[in-house]
Amino acid sequence: MELHPVSTERFRLTYSTMFDPPPALHERFDAALAVVRGGLGRQYPQWINGAAHAGRDHFEVRSPIDRDWLLGCFARGSAQDADDAVSAAVGAHRGWAATPWRERVRLLRRVAALIEERVYEISAAVALEVGKNRMESLGEVQETADLFSWYCDQMEANEGFDRALPNDPLAGFTSRNRTVLKPYGAWAVIAPFNFPFALAGGPIGAALVAGNTVVFKTATDTTWSGWLLLEVLRDAGLPAGVVNYVSGAGSEVGAAVVNDRRIAGVTFTGSYEVGMQMVRQFAQGAWPRPCIAEMGGKNAAIVSRHADLERAATGIVRSAFGLQGQKCSACSRVYVEKPVADALRALLVEKTRMISVGDPTLRQHWMGPVINETAFGRYRKCVENLRQHGAVLVGGETLDRGDLANGWFVAPTVGTAPLDFRLWREEKFIPLLLVGEVESLAQAIDLANASEYGLTAGFYGARDEIPLFLDRIEAGVTYVNRPQGATTGAWPGYQPFGGWKASGTSGKAIGSFYYLPQYLREQSQTVVD
Repeated sequence: MELHPVSTERFRLTYSTMFDPPPALHERFDAALAVVRGGLGRQYPQWINGAAHAGRDHFEVRSPIDRDWLLGCFARGSAQDADDAVSAAVGAHRGWAATPWRERVRLLRRVAALIEERVYEISAAVALEVGKNRMESLGEVQETADLFSWYCDQMEANEGFDRALPNDPLAGFTSRNRTVLKPYGAWAVIAPFNFPFALAGGPIGAALVAGNTVVFKTATDTTWSGWLLLEVLRDAGLPAGVVNYVSGAGSEVGAAVVNDRRIAGVTFTGSYEVGMQMVRQFAQGAWPRPCIAEMGGKNAAIVSRHADLERAATGIVRSAFGLQGQKCSACSRVYVEKPVADALRALLVEKTRMISVGDPTLRQHWMGPVINETAFGRYRKCVENLRQHGAVLVGGETLDRGDLANGWFVAPTVGTAPLDFRLWREEKFIPLLLVGEVESLAQAIDLANASEYGLTAGFYGARDEIPLFLDRIEAGVTYVNRPQGATTGAWPGYQPFGGWKASGTSGKAIGSFYYLPQYLREQSQTVVD
């Protein structure tokens, strides 16, 4: 694609850029958006064993912003296509695993560089397909490049995970010992709709740099993002069969990939129900196989009577309604001490009313649509239940009139309900925030920890209250007094991202020092001269 001329101001996309974007960022995004819009409606294949691969027919992907926008027609894969993709990955594994790790790093750094070269075009596509605003879209795509770079950095820092150990103290012999981490084989990556680029690209980068081959699939609603990631991997020069991309119904092609006994390991991001089914499946069989499952959250922010309420309200609203509440790290519940509860509720209502909802590719709109009709209906049902059992303080409407009539738009909603109401416990993936009053910080932490999930948590309060929160909270990612986001906003190399309890299976976080070794298994080597 050829972009229109824009400012030549030089800057790099980082987490801080997202909150203080230079004018050139918007110019480049608008130019890329115009180009991407000009190419909508194309047909896209699958990619298996280094070649385009047709499906039995095609299915349409339309934008949640406007259902009249046909983004593309994508190959509808079958169980046979899944079998072919796994066969290709299995066949390519021996050669890829034997490739010197420094060469794998070189190729994957090329992937990161290509993502950065295409960051605006890919981000424009993600915005159209997912319904993210431009800053969220740019952040996701740049984060993916940073994840590839991070795992390359970790491979280098650990010198390929190949280490000499002391020789055995044997008289008359030289007994040389080593420990080597080696890849498993063909790895499956199943990515969700909300971060289809990063939550496919991050695990793929880790699996590949470790020497595994990959079969991957994104959610059906975000098949285009998966194809754009495949194009980058293809253009970086990876050998045939090392990465294979399939598309179609998760119940057919996705399930066929995961159910194939030749798959040595899987990374899945999605619902608790599907994730736990996969965990049990991979634990059974002739031997247990690794299953890295990230399974959502019901994330709480705690606000003490000593908090800076302006800072707290800003951070809570950003985390509750960014990407329309469709992040596994979204803030969906707030526990606030009674002396400041009225003041915090008033601030949350005020800030929520100020949110501009509309086409998120336009600079003036911060909040876009939910992903599809199912999410739209779930929002409507939850709001009805909330009105019956509690109260809606602001929002509570579907926005299906005027310019928004063809999209899945809903109003950001703040409500209150008794603390035993089920919406305090259930992850709904909609822009709905519940606020409840507590007597003490200790009670708030107990309520936060009562959830089955343990992904992220936020706290606003005095300095001497922080140790209690950090010591007792059961969450893998914690934020304290953070206006940028109460429970959201991790960035590779700055905040590792992974959950406890029902939020994740491994206890090792994406973008951390400990994530990459999960894609490797240890071999002890003793050679006697």
